[in-house]
Amino acid sequence: MSTRKKVALVVGANGVIGGNLVDHLATLPDWEVIGLSRRGGTSTGRVRHVAVDLLDRRDVHDKLGGLSEVTHIFYAAYQDRPTWAELVPPNLAMLVNVVEVVEAAAPDLAHVSLMQGYKVYGAHLGPFKTPARETDPHHMPPEFNVDQQRFLEERQRGKAWTWTAIRPSVVSGIALGNPMNLAMVIAVYASISRELGIPLRFPGKPGAYDALLEMTDAGLLARATVWAATDPRCANQAFNINNGDLFRWNEMWPKIADWFGLEVAPPLPMSLEVVMADKGPLWAEMTRRHGLEPHAYSDLVSWGFGDFVFSWDYDMVADGSKARRFGFHEYVETEAMFRDIVAELRRRRIIP
Repeated sequence: MSTRKKVALVVGANGVIGGNLVDHLATLPDWEVIGLSRRGGTSTGRVRHVAVDLLDRRDVHDKLGGLSEVTHIFYAAYQDRPTWAELVPPNLAMLVNVVEVVEAAAPDLAHVSLMQGYKVYGAHLGPFKTPARETDPHHMPPEFNVDQQRFLEERQRGKAWTWTAIRPSVVSGIALGNPMNLAMVIAVYASISRELGIPLRFPGKPGAYDALLEMTDAGLLARATVWAATDPRCANQAFNINNGDLFRWNEMWPKIADWFGLEVAPPLPMSLEVVMADKGPLWAEMTRRHGLEPHAYSDLVSWGFGDFVFSWDYDMVADGSKARRFGFHEYVETEAMFRDIVAELRRRRIIP
């Protein structure tokens, strides 16, 4: 690989995916990093942050139009909307704004990496064909992931730069203020259960407790994303990226409970968004009594995302062998991933 300095533009730098990608790139000597997000961040060392509204074309042009040094775009931004159809316009527009402005400014642009997910396979809609493979046909639109990839495919024709589409399962890691962070959902839910002296109950659909799942560690995902963006064999390809093992909540849940010193009671379907809505004052008291970092309860976790994941009463797995065939052989044991995240959250005094 060339030792020529590479400049990464990480779009969505404050999320669990983008944040871990920034952290990984910062450890690599031949990279400089520019992180984009709505609220910006503190620049340190070879990482500088830029606050930008990606839906405002003028703001994008003003903030990114001078970034002539960018060689790689890592796109991991996302804006939520109430319905699947409403997700398409903003999420497509943000990608279009970034790519068009940066491409015009950066003559050495070499690669655009697009973060997707199993929504490409219709995993969010209900039981889908498993294991999902990168060659599976698209489902009935609307689907912003598909529209984003189609834009890149069409934009790239005849250009020197290439693209990759990275498709993780549910991503777990350390990130605060991010709506799609299952590790925080579990950690805060278990901590409050312990504080209330009640057993840890699986809150999802009955069938979800027994379904087959997989996860994607945020650190593993960061390493795979950079690999795919810099290995010429991966040009203009899509890759499923997962930990490499499978599990069921009926086996994982008792282990999680044990890390928190809790007993396990039978599953009880309930909406976390409803039952956890009134726990803010309790968390404030826990923060004071246990000496936790003073994070606002509303910034810690999205209970609606937890409800979404725990509603999957069908298998949620994809074939990750294509990445291995192309040269990426790392894996992470999912149980160890969850255990390490809990330990790190405690070390940072985010949970008791």
